[in-house]
Amino acid sequence: MKAALFLAASLALVCAASAFVGGALPAMTPRAASASAVSGLSMMRHKNRLAKLGLPADQRKALLRSLTSELIRHGRITTTHKRAKAMRDPVDHMITLAKDGSLHARRQAMAYIHDKELVHALFEQAPERYADREGGYCRVVRTMPRKGDNSPMGIIEL
Repeated sequence: MKAALFLAASLALVCAASAFVGGALPAMTPRAASASAVSGLSMMRHKNRLAKLGLPADQRKALLRSLTSELIRHGRITTTHKRAKAMRDPVDHMITLAKDGSLHARRQAMAYIHDKELVHALFEQAPERYADREGGYCRVVRTMPRKGDNSPMGIIEL
């Protein structure tokens, strides 16, 4: 407490002396303030691979679950390019679980997909279809931009 009072008093003296001399001191900021609040800069997102898609976490998770289910059901869907790129990881994970084929893997897939028949069909077909491949089960192809908002579109397929 005494150190804070001493610091405030000495800062006031320095400011008064600089005003008397005619110089200006730079603005002092408290140490507790973050760098982004002080300078207006934001931190870089190094090694943060998750695409946020402009959604809160719960809505983003629900969107990726439903898109993953529809891709596994239909084999090919058209969506925005960013969403298609964000879907690749969950789809690859579900196919990897299906290749494993254990009860634990099936329960993990059921926790994500919520459609028992779809999970059953995936676990029947995926091991023989993707037996020779160790990953990269999806392909994202760019298509024409969407009419209306010119958003880049893409087709993701298994």
